[in-house]
Amino acid sequence: MTNLALVLVLNLLVKPFYILGIDAEVQVRVGTSAYGDLAALMSLSFLLNILLDLGITNWNTRHIAQNTGEMRQQVGRLITLRGLLALLYLCGIFLVAFALGYRGEQLHLLGILALNQILSASLLYLRSNIAGAQRFAQDSLLSVLDRVLLIVICAWLLWSEPFRSRAFQVEWFVWAQTAAYGAAVVVAFILVSVRGGMPSFRWDAAFARSVLKQCMPYALLVLLMTFYYRTDTVMLERLLPDGALHAGIYAQGFRFFEALNMLGFLLAGLLLPMFSRMLKEGQDVNALTGLAMRLVVAGTGLIAVLGSFYGESLMDLRYDAYIPESAHAFTLMVWSFSAVCITYIYGTLLTAGGDLRSLNIMAACGMVLNIGMNLALIPHFGVMGAAVSGVTTQMLTAIAQVFIAKQKMRLNAPLKPLLGGLFYLTSLIITGYMCRRMDFALYAATAILSVAAFTLAAVLGLLPVTNVIKLLARTERA
Repeated sequence: MTNLALVLVLNLLVKPFYILGIDAEVQVRVGTSAYGDLAALMSLSFLLNILLDLGITNWNTRHIAQNTGEMRQQVGRLITLRGLLALLYLCGIFLVAFALGYRGEQLHLLGILALNQILSASLLYLRSNIAGAQRFAQDSLLSVLDRVLLIVICAWLLWSEPFRSRAFQVEWFVWAQTAAYGAAVVVAFILVSVRGGMPSFRWDAAFARSVLKQCMPYALLVLLMTFYYRTDTVMLERLLPDGALHAGIYAQGFRFFEALNMLGFLLAGLLLPMFSRMLKEGQDVNALTGLAMRLVVAGTGLIAVLGSFYGESLMDLRYDAYIPESAHAFTLMVWSFSAVCITYIYGTLLTAGGDLRSLNIMAACGMVLNIGMNLALIPHFGVMGAAVSGVTTQMLTAIAQVFIAKQKMRLNAPLKPLLGGLFYLTSLIITGYMCRRMDFALYAATAILSVAAFTLAAVLGLLPVTNVIKLLARTERA
């Protein structure tokens, strides 16, 4: 339990530090507009990212969790299949980029970003074998390895004597990502080989057809969700005359959202193999779902309230330009974080249960809603229009997944925890409002809200410490 808890802490430290320390510093060095171009291209490279995987990673996590002994046989065949998918992805991403009007240096940069997506997807796939085998400590260490390497490389490029006096180049940052992802992939492959045996690479057409047939619902789900999660920056850059600048401003607030989102992503990575194994063995998932939800309400409630009332102070900690504009958008994005974390619980449960049809219908509606709202709002309201579209989509899709999971999985919804969560959020909002009205500084308000949140969560049962300790012990034993 101690080892796993330490790794979780490392995730909370390393990934936010990379996003707010390294990634943000790169934007400061290269400028808002230049980084806006990069942010739009990065989002574009994400849009067809599913072609690299087609749902294989999620399917593999679930399959290995239930059939750990098949790892060695499966890895070689799936890596061969994924090599062909990488070629499909490259063709697709350049066709889309050309259709959207990207040319010259933008396509060159997109090519490097596409390579990084291939390496990143490969790392996630290799990690899925380790997570499926219930080796959570190893998986969590791998989840920070690429970021640790990237921090080291970028710190050298940003602050070491040979480079400190030179103008920082966007390409340096992108190639640094390539090096970090590549090294992490090598380490992950070694760990998988040690755990399951050295795989033999071969093409198996029948196996590929079978896997893709099972994975297509996952692939469609990820594609739809990626579109309503990643289109904002691309649409800002393409729809507005000074789109690169607006995309850069949006990226300033979105970066904080991404740093927070690492917590939810880590939670989902822990929950998927647990839910998969519990459902296979016919165990009741109510307790685990309730525990995760209470933790999410307690943690994200505090963060959302603090971000809502002190967004400009938070932006001022990291940036020196366009602070009010990015802060206004962030006050909405921070509530998207709460919604996304709820999605990580209930969407993961539905994925583990194999109910992809309902999730795909929900995601399709979310995509249509998000793109439609962006088309309507961005030309008139710019960054704020994109933020409104994002939080509306995330909130509605999170609510939909809660209802779907409750119906499909027969989850309990006790009135007492629901009222307790509502009282908790209301109390924090009132406390945050009073701190703002009394003109408390960010640090004082953070301390006051944190004490209030901890006290309220303990009294209302939103911090089940004993259950969390048991959960960590169980994951480590597995």
